[in-house]
Amino acid sequence: MSTSSAAPSTASSTALPGGTWSLGDLTVTRFGYGAMQLAGPGVMGPPADHDGALAVLREAVDLGITHIDTAGAYGPRVTNRLIREALHPFPASLHIVTKVGAERDGQGGWPPARRPEQLRRAVHENLEDLGLDALDVVNLRLGDAQGPRPGSLAEPFEALAELRRQGLIRHLGVSNATAEQVAEARDIAPIVSVQNLYNLAHRHDDDLIDDLAAEGIAYVPFFPLGGFTPLQSSALTAVATRLDATPMSVALAWLLRRSPNILLIPGTSSVAHLRENITGAGLTLSDEDVTELDKIGT
Repeated sequence: MSTSSAAPSTASSTALPGGTWSLGDLTVTRFGYGAMQLAGPGVMGPPADHDGALAVLREAVDLGITHIDTAGAYGPRVTNRLIREALHPFPASLHIVTKVGAERDGQGGWPPARRPEQLRRAVHENLEDLGLDALDVVNLRLGDAQGPRPGSLAEPFEALAELRRQGLIRHLGVSNATAEQVAEARDIAPIVSVQNLYNLAHRHDDDLIDDLAAEGIAYVPFFPLGGFTPLQSSALTAVATRLDATPMSVALAWLLRRSPNILLIPGTSSVAHLRENITGAGLTLSDEDVTELDKIGT
């Protein structure tokens, strides 16, 4: 395995839009990178362009990104191994956030895997595939492909809390969770992040984001352009056209401005697109722009 590109980056994270945030005792850039798209079609199997996938990961670190989001279910076990091949031994500044709580089936589905023994196995597989002794942050994935589902997370989250006490996990978070599940998790063990669907068109977590910000807990939205109606997409495109920007740029810039605890993890399998996303997220929005964009979600 080549590690010639794994030397700590000299790029300054201050050049990335949004600055930094603390996940517990870990400082990460608010602009991160989501590795899901590095796997094959349907997030199954290896990438069509193996070397291209490695290049994207190395470029992310070279550009100063210190927050990479991944999961053992991506591939499955594909993106974690790509991350290790591209970047191991990891720079001290780089922090990898992973998820457990779902597996893949032969049809490409995401069946839940939240029994304690399944979570223990998933954590050990993540450690093995990434080449680590401890995972920086592990999010418990809840709900299903349609979104969060109510119900107690006590049994699976307590299992992860025990792995944290054993030193295999540094910090915990939850993903695809209701506000009630976030509160329940915090009663069991400290959390540093919540990862949910949220964007200009889906504002259901507005109150949760503000509450988490007051507590110093990160909120990590996925699908920045997911679930828009045609009318909402048209409204976003109109603003983007006026600003001579892409809809994705406007959506990312709005998220960074929405709250200081929001961390971005846009994914791509292209170096050029990675750079475009970084440039786009740095777009300056006026108060008038924000007022117009806020109407999309209402």
